Amino acid sequence: MIFLKDLLILVCVGAFVGAVGTIAFDIFLAFELDRILRRSDRRGETSVAGDEAKASPVGATAAFVPFASSARVRPVPRRAIRWNAVAKLVAIAAISGLAGASILVVPDGQAAVRISQISGVRPGTLYAGTHLIFPLFDRVQLYDVKDRVFSTAAVERGKEKLEVLTVEAREGLTLGLAITVRYRIDPRRLDYIQANLPQPVDEQVVEPVVTSVFRELAPNYVVRDVFSTKREEFRERAAQQITQRLASDAIVVKEVLLRKVDLPEEYAKGLEGLLLKEQEDDQTSVDADIEVKRVKIAEAQAEAAKVREVKRAEGDAQSRVIQAKAESDAMQYTLPLKQKQIEQSRLEAQARKEATIQNAEAEAQAKVIDGKAEGERRGLMAEADAQAKVVDSKAEQTRRNLLADADANQIRVTAKAHAEELELEAAALKSNPLLVQYTVAQKLSDKVQIMLVPSDGKFFFTNDVLRSATAAESGDEGLVGAPAKAAPGKK
Repeated sequence: MIFLKDLLILVCVGAFVGAVGTIAFDIFLAFELDRILRRSDRRGETSVAGDEAKASPVGATAAFVPFASSARVRPVPRRAIRWNAVAKLVAIAAISGLAGASILVVPDGQAAVRISQISGVRPGTLYAGTHLIFPLFDRVQLYDVKDRVFSTAAVERGKEKLEVLTVEAREGLTLGLAITVRYRIDPRRLDYIQANLPQPVDEQVVEPVVTSVFRELAPNYVVRDVFSTKREEFRERAAQQITQRLASDAIVVKEVLLRKVDLPEEYAKGLEGLLLKEQEDDQTSVDADIEVKRVKIAEAQAEAAKVREVKRAEGDAQSRVIQAKAESDAMQYTLPLKQKQIEQSRLEAQARKEATIQNAEAEAQAKVIDGKAEGERRGLMAEADAQAKVVDSKAEQTRRNLLADADANQIRVTAKAHAEELELEAAALKSNPLLVQYTVAQKLSDKVQIMLVPSDGKFFFTNDVLRSATAAESGDEGLVGAPAKAAPGKK
């Protein structure tokens, strides 16, 4: 609704500005057209007068020029103003303006009352939200219905710009009061406030009532009561009267606080000294009471100790009497008990003697049985040792025979393998006599190198050289090696 109201007001302003602009534009065009036509008429008159002057004598020209100019004057056309468009724009502006003014939006925390131009203040309250009113007949007055605070200071201070509230006590001394009153306007009675109360309510109603109530009540109390003993009573009475007075004016009081009471300087000093003396007096009284209580406590402790001693003596006497009675009663049962104990001791001694004899006999029999068992055990162990030695000797002999057979078999196999190796070497040497030289060459040094080459010399460029070295030997293939006397490192 706020957007709609702003839009209507914007349309009203735009239409009104358009109407004024249209009228101004049409007037401007009319003046411009009139100026242009007049300029063209002046040019035409000048040209006609020149032609007539050339055609007539000098004297006749002066006589007939006015006639000629008056004969050529023509009506000047003017541009008409668009009054219809202007009227439409004005109507649109008026309608949109009235529609926008008829929409009332009351913000949160506020309320409104309608004031008619005919009948005055209308009953009822317009709360936060959107409402419709008659813009030409009604106007609206907004009120803040949230809690408000009225405060005063006890003394003047540079930082606090609050009113200083001073009252006179019963003694005629001036006191400074720092108070705070929290209140709000009753939204249901805004029509009464608008019609009957002066504005603004804070300064014209609340402030005079609060200050007058405190100044009326203060003379009923002395300074010391207001400062200490009856301070809460003073505040409650003031709050009650302020609430009653402001309630009749449609103002709801939430709370009245008395923050501080400022005493006169001399009275404050005297009161401080009096309080110190009272404190000393109270301290003396307290010390005296403490001493009296200590004496009473000591007397009570002595009396309690006396009573405890008497009780303890009576208890000791009674315990001794009871002990004597117990001993006399116990003697009646002591002698039979002693006789039973002696008989029991004699029987226990006889039983121990018989048990000792039986234990001795059992130990002798156990020793005989242990000796026989030990002899049998030793005989069995000797037989077991002999049999173990026989078995060990047989096992050793068998092991030795097996080792001898294994050594003989190894010797036979080794000899056979060696013989076969000699046969193979003999056959190899018989077929290849040069193997002896090859073997000798291998045994010479690790720095002597040898190689095997074909004896026919095909496709080998050192054939002629090697052939001269092996000329004395025959065969298709041969071994070619370095001479035995060759220097180390030469091939």
